[in-house]
Amino acid sequence: MPKVKLGVTMGCPAGVGPEICLKALAKSWPEDLELFILGDKVILNEVARRLRLPYPNKNQIISLSSLDEYTPGKPNLETAKAMVRYIKEGLKMCLNGELNGLVTCPISKTALKLAGEPYPGHTEMLAALTNTKEYAMAFYGEKLKIVLVTIHEPLSKVPELLSIEAILKVTRLAYNFLREDLAIKNPRLAIAALNPHAGEGGLFGDEEARILEPAVKKAKEEGLPLSGPYPADSLFYRAINGHFDLVVSLYHDQGLIPFKLLHFEDGVNLTLGLPIVRTSVDHGTAYDIAGKGLAKEDSLVAAIKLSYRMAKNRIAQ
Repeated sequence: MPKVKLGVTMGCPAGVGPEICLKALAKSWPEDLELFILGDKVILNEVARRLRLPYPNKNQIISLSSLDEYTPGKPNLETAKAMVRYIKEGLKMCLNGELNGLVTCPISKTALKLAGEPYPGHTEMLAALTNTKEYAMAFYGEKLKIVLVTIHEPLSKVPELLSIEAILKVTRLAYNFLREDLAIKNPRLAIAALNPHAGEGGLFGDEEARILEPAVKKAKEEGLPLSGPYPADSLFYRAINGHFDLVVSLYHDQGLIPFKLLHFEDGVNLTLGLPIVRTSVDHGTAYDIAGKGLAKEDSLVAAIKLSYRMAKNRIAQ
């Protein structure tokens, strides 16, 4: 069996990325997994020295910047440009077959803007750079897995953004993820209702009857095992108790509140639909604790484990 090679982008150099990279790299990993950090060798060595962490193996570092001015917690133009360079190089290596997957450490929207990039985050950037038209933001935890129909939108706009096709798009992507990347033979997907009590027969809104129920019917006609819509206040409980493998959530907080209650420290963010495996930590740059030795690496470790599992399944196909 060939080795699985994963690239871990260091994220914003001024954030907690360098610290969690070093902590994750020091863990015990399978013999058939090779990890490479795409970042800055000088910064990694400096953080290791200051926080008394194990120094990284030089063969595991792909150094893509050499930052002279670096202050933890204070991003600048140079750290922003370096952050983008790590992502783009990692993507290129994946597309060239040099890496089997990409694991990304946190970046900030402010730093992206500072670097002159028009994207709000990793998801949109990677989709644009790979010319991917149909993609979805999903979240993985051992107890709960979700995919979002809408992402960063005002709650007031969610009803008008829902459509049968939007639901079918993310359902198809989620089904393929469960079947191909997680090797679940008969995955079970459920969709959450928008309104209380799933609309209560139209008393509390008609989106269930007008959009969600027709979407479920069409999904079943396509052979997609989607059921619902179910009242959100009970659906997530049922999912974490093994009734469903993944929940299709209609908007950000509907899915992320129960997810983060369960997986605040070890949750994984991933992008479905890309031509590469891409997983990420489910937290931000945490500039307020950068360089202080307080950052936890649990989410990064979980993201590496998921990327390894996905890449291995894809290699075996």
